[in-house]
This record gives sequence, structure tokens and C-alpha cells, in this order.
Amino acid sequence: MAAFDFGTKVDPQLFDKQLNTPCTVNVQDYIKQGWEMFKEHIGEFVGFTLLVFAISAVSSKFAFAGSFIFSAVAAPLYAGYSIVAFRLLSGKPLQFGDFFNGFNYFLPLFLASLAGGLLVSIGFVLLVIPGIYLAVAYLFTTFLVLDYRMEFWQAMEISRKIITKNWFAFFGFAFALFAINFLGAIALGVGLLVSIPVSACAAAIAYKEIVGLYSSEW
Repeated sequence: MAAFDFGTKVDPQLFDKQLNTPCTVNVQDYIKQGWEMFKEHIGEFVGFTLLVFAISAVSSKFAFAGSFIFSAVAAPLYAGYSIVAFRLLSGKPLQFGDFFNGFNYFLPLFLASLAGGLLVSIGFVLLVIPGIYLAVAYLFTTFLVLDYRMEFWQAMEISRKIITKNWFAFFGFAFALFAINFLGAIALGVGLLVSIPVSACAAAIAYKEIVGLYSSEW
């Protein structure tokens, strides 16, 4: 997929099973598997996370322009964790450059991040609860863009519909991921080197278990 392709419309019937069959959200199992995946490739995950931190720190030196630049690249950077997790779940070898493959999906990821962030922010302004609902409901958006080369709005809507069927279970999962990163942040920030990749891998594992992997190349 070219970085500035908008993505494609996908036949929604591909998701009939996920939309019509109840699923079980195994929070503890996803986090445990995410931890094991991190431990097996700790050097690559920590190295990439340090690089993301460095990019964020450098961009912060340039005020508004730097914030805008980092906001633009944040989605494809963080998608790198998902791509690596998908590859490992599929038994593929890991190369450090795989973390940057999110830039192959730059435009739909950027638009999904922009639209999702805007809608969640509006939801928080409107009595908070709509914002919480959307923040959880869009959990699978990035994975759908990566896995189906899907355009951003359809990815957001498919994610919302799948997760809404079991929203409270997914809320518990999202809260657990938030708690892991909160603990990482208060551990002098160093804990984020562990918590960010572990939580990202856990989310990718949840997607694989609930939706399944459609593609074989990311």
C-alpha cells in the first residue's frame, strides 16, 4: 500500500461473524501474551520506544510546528507495534525496520487519528460519557487499516460496531491497558519503555483473537 493511498472499501459481510456472534474478551490472557511477546524481543521493543521518545522530545523543541509534525507521525509510529505483533503472531521473523512499516499506511492512519481524536474530544465535551464510549469503540481502528488496507472511516465504523456488541468487556480491557501505562508513567517514566509495547502487543493480540488476521503481509 502506498503511503498516501486513502485505502479501500471492504465488503462489510466479511465481518458478519464478528457482528453477530458474542465474543469473550480475555483481558488477563491478552496482557500475559503481550508480556511474553515483549520479553522475547525486549531489545527491539525498548529500542524502538526510546526512538519514539526521542522524536517526541526533539519535536517539542519546535513549539507548534513540532507538535504538529509529531501528531502527524505518531499514528504510523505507534502502528509499528501492531505490525510487529502481527508478524510475530504469524510466525514471521522480526527485523527492526518492520517498526516503520506503519508509514506505508500513513494517510488512512493519520486521518483515523485526526477524526477519532476530534470525535472523542467532542464526546468528552458532551457529558463525558460519549467520549468514553468512542475512545473504547475505536480500539480496533488501526488494526483494521493495517490488516485490510481499509479506508479510515469504514475502519472506525467497523471497529465501533464490533466493540459495541461487548462494549463493557472492552471497556475493562481498555481500562487495564490504561492502568498499565499509568503505572509505567509514575515509575519515573522508565516504566513506559515496558508498558507501551506490552499494552500495544496485548491490543494486537486481542484483535487477532476476536477478529482474526486477514492479511499475511504488513
